[in-house]
Amino acid sequence: MNHYEEKQAERKTRMEARAVQTKAQAETTYDKARQMGEAIPFGLPILVDHHSEGRDRNHRQRIHNTFGKAFDLQKKADHYAQKAAAVGEGGISSDDPDAIKKLMYQVEQLSAHQERMKKVNQVIRKHKGDPDGQRHALLELGLSDGNVQQLIMHDFARRVGFPAYALTNNNANIRRIEQRIKQLQANKEREPVSVQGAGYVYVEDVDENRAMFIFEGKPEKATRDTLKSHGFRWSPIRGAWVRQLSNAAAWQAKAVMQILDESTDN
Repeated sequence: MNHYEEKQAERKTRMEARAVQTKAQAETTYDKARQMGEAIPFGLPILVDHHSEGRDRNHRQRIHNTFGKAFDLQKKADHYAQKAAAVGEGGISSDDPDAIKKLMYQVEQLSAHQERMKKVNQVIRKHKGDPDGQRHALLELGLSDGNVQQLIMHDFARRVGFPAYALTNNNANIRRIEQRIKQLQANKEREPVSVQGAGYVYVEDVDENRAMFIFEGKPEKATRDTLKSHGFRWSPIRGAWVRQLSNAAAWQAKAVMQILDESTDN
């Protein structure tokens, strides 16, 4: 594992541990609520105007609140479990130091698939009107009998083989990934940036792949709203307002700096 993958694995373990701990708290709280309820005989109503009425109402309310707390804890446990399951499932992160290598492998795989689809369609056209010939030629390409059957069978639009939109979409994915590779390569070539502004420091950290605004204390609400509207979010770990480094982030940062500097001048 590289450093990023280790961090992801640690995060997954941390979320799983929180899910288990919170689920245990939910079960304990639920059991407590049930035990509290057992103190009231089944079907016994509140005795209105009896000296026990106030105490009874308070006890029933505590039971209700305790059940509610148990359900909230269970929802929280489910939330942590879902977050743990989602770790590593969001595709290749730009924070991964091996992102370029992994993306290039994706391009290779998609390009090979593109050529394979073209070859399949060429074979099907070559043996048009000859299903047995099509089947034999496709099997020679290494396709399974099941895949061959699907490819030579007409779809709802009377098409055989791979439809044009499949090649178009696959090619679009290749171009999108290649563009992302160029952006990541450009990011690696960036020089670190540090700008001292009016009450803040703006930093472009190439190693962290982050654009960051750092303040001495908590900025005013107007400043926080400006940062949020330009895509920056508070990071307790870094102690800064951050977003992933990119050309767009740099442009948004310039807009934020202009707003902050102008507000100070006024």
